[in-house]
Amino acid sequence: MIYSVMLEGAKSMGAGAATIASTGAAIGIGNVFSSSIHSVARNPSLAKQLFCYAILGFALTEAIALFALMMVFLISFVFRF
Repeated sequence: MIYSVMLEGAKSMGAGAATIASTGAAIGIGNVFSSSIHSVARNPSLAKQLFCYAILGFALTEAIALFALMMVFLISFVFRF
C-alpha cells in the first residue's frame, strides 16, 4: 500500500521534472529568433539564408520539447508498476 503511493508520487515528480525541458525549449526558441532578427538587422542581404538557419534551429529546439513531452506521457501513462 505505502509502496504504491510512494511509487505514484515518484512518477508524478519524474513527470514534473521532465516538463522543465519545455521551459528550456521555449528559451531556446526565443534565442534562435532573437539572433535571427539581430543578424538580419546587421546584414539584410543575407535574410533568406538566415531565415533557413532560423527555421532549422527552431525545428531542432522544438524536437527537444517534443521528446520531453513524450517522456512525460510515458512516465505518466505507460509505466505501470
